[in-house]
Amino acid sequence: MLVLCCMMLAGVAFANGRDDLRDRVQASMLVTGTIEVAPDGSVVTYTVDHPDKLPPVVKDLLARAVPAWRFEPVTRDGKAVGAKAPMGLRVVAKPVGHGGYALAVASSWFGHLNDEGRHEAAADDFTYKHRLSVAYPSDAASAGVSGTVYALLKVGRDGKVIDAAAEQVNLRIRASERDMATWRKKLADAALRALRRYTFHVPTTGPDAAEPYWLARVPVDFALHGFHAPKVARKADYGQWQPYVPGPLQEPDWADKRRLAGSPDATPEDGSLLADMSLHLLAPLGGS
Repeated sequence: MLVLCCMMLAGVAFANGRDDLRDRVQASMLVTGTIEVAPDGSVVTYTVDHPDKLPPVVKDLLARAVPAWRFEPVTRDGKAVGAKAPMGLRVVAKPVGHGGYALAVASSWFGHLNDEGRHEAAADDFTYKHRLSVAYPSDAASAGVSGTVYALLKVGRDGKVIDAAAEQVNLRIRASERDMATWRKKLADAALRALRRYTFHVPTTGPDAAEPYWLARVPVDFALHGFHAPKVARKADYGQWQPYVPGPLQEPDWADKRRLAGSPDATPEDGSLLADMSLHLLAPLGGS
């Protein structure tokens, strides 16, 4: 059922594409939830959001992979402590030849922890203050181009965006390398024009309040509905496979790689999230 689902989606979404890019077409879904880790870095337990909406094959994959993960132990005052954090997992079905697909957890994101090694939804968290609408490029909409821009923002102490860059742009079209590069840039430029004018509520108390700046990841999805009816969305249908061609990862010069944690395409799609405070996974993610 998974193979048929992926092949049907790819056939519909990429019917006018090039055959030489066939092996790059993937289908993926973003699974969110919570994970709890013991002081030694082993997994205590995990939960996924809306399990009734996930295909059984995805739940089976996670049940095999997640318990075997190992994390860098979280320490507080020199002592290892347990930790609990939100997580985002990008589950991907990749072609392996003869019409088959291999299923794997391709990337992960684990949310920030407070000073006790726990995640809390505090009133003083890093949150949106002002957001602008993102304009869908008219030429992209006319050409039937859609995709997701995963943006990295550097936010100053005044809550304003200091720098912004696209870490990755995944497209839901198949075209020449040159054309795909052009469309990635157009979608990225449209997203960044708006994101640079965003403002945020930044931490004023707690261990994060003294930071000179914060790094945040914001996914922006450009989707087409009906007959090329454009829509800029921030949230995809949960538990649904979506075909795409992954774009290259880009790391801006101003980003401190040591502070970045997790993968951009595993960032949950319901808001901005700090990119530099998370559990650090040591073991391979796993697949089948």
